[in-house]
Amino acid sequence: MFDEYGIPRGAELNEVPLPALYHFVYCSRAADGVDDAEVGRIVKAAQLHNLAHGITGVLVFGSGVFFQWIEGPAAQIHKLIARLHGDSRHYDVVSLSQSEEERERLYPDWEMEKVEAEDIRMVLTDALESAEDKSNISALKRILKQLDSGPLDSLGRS
Repeated sequence: MFDEYGIPRGAELNEVPLPALYHFVYCSRAADGVDDAEVGRIVKAAQLHNLAHGITGVLVFGSGVFFQWIEGPAAQIHKLIARLHGDSRHYDVVSLSQSEEERERLYPDWEMEKVEAEDIRMVLTDALESAEDKSNISALKRILKQLDSGPLDSLGRS
C-alpha cells in the first residue's frame, strides 16, 4: 500500500492529489423584473461570497434564462444550492448535473463570472479544450450537445 517513505505506491513524487470538488449545474427562469442590472448585482455579491468560501463558477443569463456551473467544497456548494432554491429572483430551477469527484476545477480563477448567452458555447468549448478529467470532458460534451439542439436565446419565458 505504501512504500518505505510513506508515499502511496504508484504515486509520482511530484504529483499533487486533486481536491474533492462538488459541482452543481442548473438552469432556471428569471422572475419578472430581473434584468441585466440585477444580474450584475447578483454577480458582485456572488464574487465576494464565493471567494470567501472556495467556490468558483460561471453564470450565463439571456432571454430570461439562467445557466450556472458552480464548483467547490461539498458543504459550501450544498449551502449555496439551498440558497439558490430559496431565491425569489428565479424559478423552475432544473438540476442538470451534480456530483463530487477528485478533479481539477473548470473555472479555477473565476469566483463568479457573468457570460452573455451568445458566449456560452465559446466558454464551454474553451473549458472542454483545457479539461483533462474524463468526467468533465463527458459533461461538457453533453452540455454542448444540448446547446446544439437549439439556440439558447430561443429558451425565453412563455
